[in-house]
Parts: sequence; structure tokens; C-alpha cells
Amino acid sequence: MRLLLDTHIWLWSLLEPPKLGRRVLRVLRAEATELWLSPVSIWEFLVLVEQERIALGSDPQDWLDRALATAPMFEAPLTHDIARESRRLSLPHEDPADRFLAATAKVLELTLVTADERLASSGEIEVMRNR
Repeated sequence: MRLLLDTHIWLWSLLEPPKLGRRVLRVLRAEATELWLSPVSIWEFLVLVEQERIALGSDPQDWLDRALATAPMFEAPLTHDIARESRRLSLPHEDPADRFLAATAKVLELTLVTADERLASSGEIEVMRNR
């Protein structure tokens, strides 16, 4: 299984694992699972820290380096095709980060793991709901 983690799923997996459903936890921990992370999620994380919506107790850059080393994932590229697809998708909202993540999942044929019902119910991409 090839999974793209929505930003909140990635952060919950590191900071608040109890927020993840049993199925999602099991699949994330399975050796056969390929985990992918978009640079958009790194950007979103840094924005959340700047807005003080995430408190780390350490330098965000250092935390990020440790997080990426501890839980290595494939880096999803941000390509021209993904940028184009981000505007083609019929999503219920205009959040640019969500559009890039959804487009990344579609173009790279990944399943997006998310708790965002707006993305999950779009019907545009393969989704694994966090339940």
C-alpha cells in the first residue's frame, strides 16, 4: 500500500498517536506500507508553529530534522502536473494545501490518509479515512 499522509495525520503520528484510528495505526506501522510526505506538509507544519498552534518545546527546524530522521518517508515531488491537477480537482473548498495534497495523491497514484471529511468525500482521489 502506498500512502500519502495528510499533514495532520503525519503530525498526529508523531505527537498524538491516540488520535489515529486502529486501522490507520496498523497500516502505518506495517512493513509493506510505503509512506509518502509532501513538502506542502512541511510548509504547513512550519506555518502552524509560526502561528503558535503547535508548541514543540524545541526549535522547529531541529524538531523537523529529528522527525524526518525518526520516521523516514518518501518525499512526494511537487511537479508541474501536480500544480495543474490542483486546479482541475473539484474539491468542496479552496484550501491550497489540501488541493496540492489531493493532486499529489491523484497524480502519483497514492492513497491519501486523512481525517478531513471534505477531502475524503470528494470522490476525486483514493482515501483512507482516519476512524
